[in-house]
Amino acid sequence: MTTPLHPIPRTDLPRPSGALPLTGSAHVWWDATGADAAARALLSTPKPVLPGLATDRPLVMGIVNVTPDSFSDGGTLGGLHDAVARAAAMVAAGADILDIGGESTRPGAAEVPVPDEIARTAPVIAAIRAEGIATPISIDTRKAGVAEAALRAGADIVNDVSALTWDADLARVTAEAGAPICLMHAQGTPQTMQLDPRYDDVLTEVYDWLAGRIDHAVAQGIAPGRIISDPGIGFGKTLQHNLTLLRGLARFHALGAPILLGASRKKFIGTLSGVDEAARRMPGSVSVALWAAAQGAQIIRVHDVAETVQALALWRALTTQEQA
Repeated sequence: MTTPLHPIPRTDLPRPSGALPLTGSAHVWWDATGADAAARALLSTPKPVLPGLATDRPLVMGIVNVTPDSFSDGGTLGGLHDAVARAAAMVAAGADILDIGGESTRPGAAEVPVPDEIARTAPVIAAIRAEGIATPISIDTRKAGVAEAALRAGADIVNDVSALTWDADLARVTAEAGAPICLMHAQGTPQTMQLDPRYDDVLTEVYDWLAGRIDHAVAQGIAPGRIISDPGIGFGKTLQHNLTLLRGLARFHALGAPILLGASRKKFIGTLSGVDEAARRMPGSVSVALWAAAQGAQIIRVHDVAETVQALALWRALTTQEQA
C-alpha cells in the first residue's frame, strides 16, 4: 500500500506560522509547511465521534465491565444496581462515553453465548437510561445480536474488537442503526493472540490491516464518518509491539478516522513498572493516557476515569495556546 502520511504531533508553545491543529485539536499541532491541500484537510479537520461530543480535546471513555472474568475488574460489580452506580460515578467524574462489556476478551478468555452476553449488558444499558443518564454509551461486543439488543436499549456506539471479522451480520446491524463503530486490530482470538505474536513491521501491518477493515465497513454500508480506529494494544502484541504502536500512534490519523486508544491497566504497564496486580496500575495507565493525548488520540478508554480526567485537565492547561 502507499506509505501513509505520518504527522509529527507537537504540543510545545509558541506555535510557528506553519502550525495547524492535528485533527481539530486545541492542544496538539503539526507543522503543515510544504503539505498539499489534501494532506492539510485530512490531518487538520476535526473528526467528530457523535454530535455534541467535543472534537478539540481527548474524550474519556469509562469502562464498565459486567463480566465475572475481565483481567482487571471482572466480578467487581454485584448486580444491576452496582453497574448503574459505577456508570453514574464515572459520568460525575467526567466520562464522555461509557463502554459496557459483557464478554471478557483478555488473553485466554472463553467465548460467552449471545443470550448470556445480552442478559449481562442490555438491562444495564436500559437501567442507565432509566436513571436519566444521557452520556453516550458504547457496547463492547463482537456479535450482531448483542449489539442489536444494546442499541435498542439505548446504546449509541458499537465497539468491535474483531473489526467485523467475527460476525458478518454486525456490519448490517451497525449500518441500519447509523451508529458509529470502532474497528480494532487483533492478531488471533483471545484464546490464541498472545501465544506467539509476530510481525515484520508492526506499525505498517496494523495500519494496513485497519485500512482494509475500514474499506470493508464502508462497502457494507457504514458511513466513513461513522468509523473509529483502534490499534489494539495488547491484542496479539508483545511488549515491544505495544511500545512501537504507541510511539507511532499519530500515523493512524492518516486513516481519516478518530483514534481510540485502550491501554488502561494492561500487562505491558505492569511489566515496565513492576506492578503485578492490574488494579494497581492506575499511575502507569494515566501516563499512557497523557502520551495518547499528545499524539492526538480522540478517545482514551480507561478504568480510572477521575484520575485520567484530572490529569488531562492539567495537560490541556499546559498545552493551550495563549491568545495575543
